[in-house]
Amino acid sequence: MQHYPQAMLYVVATPIGNLADISLRALHVLQMVDAIGCEDTRHTQGLLRQFGIEKPLLAVHEHNELEAAVGVVERLQRGERVAYVSDAGTPAVSDPGARLVAAARSAGFGVMPLPGASSVTTALSAAGISGDSGFVFAGFLPSKSGERDHAVAALRHEVKAVVIMEAPHRIEALAQALTPLASRPVTICRELTKQFEEIATVAADQLVVWLAAGAQRTRGEFVLVLHPIPTAAPKEDGQRVLQLLLAELPLKTAVKLAAEITGAPRNDLYEAALKLKNQ
Repeated sequence: MQHYPQAMLYVVATPIGNLADISLRALHVLQMVDAIGCEDTRHTQGLLRQFGIEKPLLAVHEHNELEAAVGVVERLQRGERVAYVSDAGTPAVSDPGARLVAAARSAGFGVMPLPGASSVTTALSAAGISGDSGFVFAGFLPSKSGERDHAVAALRHEVKAVVIMEAPHRIEALAQALTPLASRPVTICRELTKQFEEIATVAADQLVVWLAAGAQRTRGEFVLVLHPIPTAAPKEDGQRVLQLLLAELPLKTAVKLAAEITGAPRNDLYEAALKLKNQ
């Protein structure tokens, strides 16, 4: 059983939409602490009311984080327990909190993270991609079109999966910017864990079309997963898979599936299939 010392900053993950995703440990700590720092006091007040929690709230957001951290450190110096929450999900990743954590550590105080909801891992789990190659967290791309296009151009050569976050008023511009990535698959997650959650995988150059297919599709918060660039399988892998498929399927179907499974060139597999059939 983990202890919860005094003079400690507790970084607490909160739901990204569905209140049922709050953890029992998060509720325990939020009840225990002396004060709660938060990105938006009104938003956090509403969350706490749902669970019958009343605590002093400290505004700690992107515009005042360094100054507000001083007040939090003073509380820690008095031996208080202080929690920090962002509006949704895990703080200090794409939301505020990193500067507060750094200030607390610099002052010699411990920081205890309480894991929980995260739109990043939630989106990755629904994208259907292997985690073997890892992923890159890009967060929010620049809002200015030129800088955004430059960022997308850099992602064109990123072989790993890339997680991108976007707000509703910029999602169409982001979709347009991703068009040059052509057929590279993108899983788009809208309103994760909420009532109108929607998840789909389309080619990057079809994102604009997908968004235009329904008026509601430009509403809500978005997480996009740019799928990794497939690595070519060794030639013998393609041949082995092809041989197994040919035993059960017609030649063209076996070639098509072997190419999709291994990434081997379809023409090479077709020639190999003909040789195997003629043996």
